[in-house]
Amino acid sequence: MTAIVNYVIHLFLAAVLLIVFFKAYTWLTPFDEMMLIRQGNHAAALTLGGAMLGFSLTIASSLLHTSNYQEFFAWAAGAMLVQFAAYIAVTYMLRMAKDQIEGGNSAFGALLGAISLSVGGINAACIS
Repeated sequence: MTAIVNYVIHLFLAAVLLIVFFKAYTWLTPFDEMMLIRQGNHAAALTLGGAMLGFSLTIASSLLHTSNYQEFFAWAAGAMLVQFAAYIAVTYMLRMAKDQIEGGNSAFGALLGAISLSVGGINAACIS
């Protein structure tokens, strides 16, 4: 029974962290991802999806490699900061991210999503 309870607790905490990341990430970006996605904007979906997947990789790795909830939350907080820093750095360097995403440039959205996914993968590997 302990394994099932532990599973449910970890699943719940990971889901809460993913929701927190989603809310924080969509607040950080200068455009309304959900409105753009509802309008069929693939660039916004690719960017947000890549960020969510990148963050999820770190959450998964921290679930595997931490021994208590405090470590788990510490790695999750670090992963959020790394993803936010990567987004800020990349959009600063590319300068026209807002216009490209709002304009529906799927290639640009895929690039931002792939960068977020790459950062998440490297970040996840660093935990192990």
